[in-house]
Amino acid sequence: MFTFLFFVLFFMVFGKMIGFAFRATWGLMKVLLYIVFLPLILVGLVFGGLLYIAFPVLLVVGVVSLIANA
Repeated sequence: MFTFLFFVLFFMVFGKMIGFAFRATWGLMKVLLYIVFLPLILVGLVFGGLLYIAFPVLLVVGVVSLIANA
């Protein structure tokens, strides 16, 4: 009986820790995506001669960020 209780409580505690780890990782990935990778991708597109793709992406991201902050 104690073994069953131990495993139930064990999975409750570590399940919450795993959930917190996934939420923290998702938050970190969003920061890395928006601050690091998106500007690098846009600059790479411009230097690669794909301005007709980079400019609409920049416009869409800018409009979405304006709407999300308002």
